[in-house]
Amino acid sequence: MSNKTVVFSKENHIAAITLNRPTVNQEFSRELVEICENINGDDDIYVVTLTGSGGVFCTGGEKDLTENLHPAAAVASIEKPVIAAINGDALGIGLEIALSCDIRIASDKARFALPQVAKGLIPSDGGTQRLPRIVGRGKALELLMTAETITAAEALEIGLVNKIVPADALAGEVAKLAETIAAKGPLALKYLKEAIIKGMDMTLQQGLRLEADLYFLLHTTADRTEGIKSFLEKRKPDYKGK
Repeated sequence: MSNKTVVFSKENHIAAITLNRPTVNQEFSRELVEICENINGDDDIYVVTLTGSGGVFCTGGEKDLTENLHPAAAVASIEKPVIAAINGDALGIGLEIALSCDIRIASDKARFALPQVAKGLIPSDGGTQRLPRIVGRGKALELLMTAETITAAEALEIGLVNKIVPADALAGEVAKLAETIAAKGPLALKYLKEAIIKGMDMTLQQGLRLEADLYFLLHTTADRTEGIKSFLEKRKPDYKGK
């Protein structure tokens, strides 16, 4: 086991982040922020997976306000697709980190909560903003105001997670999904994510203009040429992210 609080590895265009301690502290936040920044600068990474170790995803903790470190915001800033493999409890900041991912696959043993209000606090790394965008305002208010802990089945029912699988099948399920996505054009994936995330805060007309701009921009890339060429030649495309 690594002595780092966050472990990073990369293989076949897939980056893997493992939260190597159950709770957030200053060192954890600093390491995760640095890893996320490095991922955005690495064109060889097409997809990112994020999970916990020891049967726990992340069970909260307190951010160090002196350094203004925001681990969930750092994950949200990743420009490539991010898949959360929620292998256990995702509570407090842990759930805020999961909410910052694009796709969430959960173990059937996972539990979820944003319990900060029970301590006289509110979420401080995006929980009040990302949760209602995912599950709707009414359900988000209920979960936040009651500090209720819900099961994986309940999380699936309200759309908090995309899918639940048996705990022993989670790693394989996420690896398969990551490989499927990584086979697609990396620039197209990046622009697709940008169009959806930015477009949600725009009017429909503004979002459509953004989509058109990104669509035409892709036509200037080598990956777009390779996509057409590989289709005509009936072979697997060899994308370079350029």
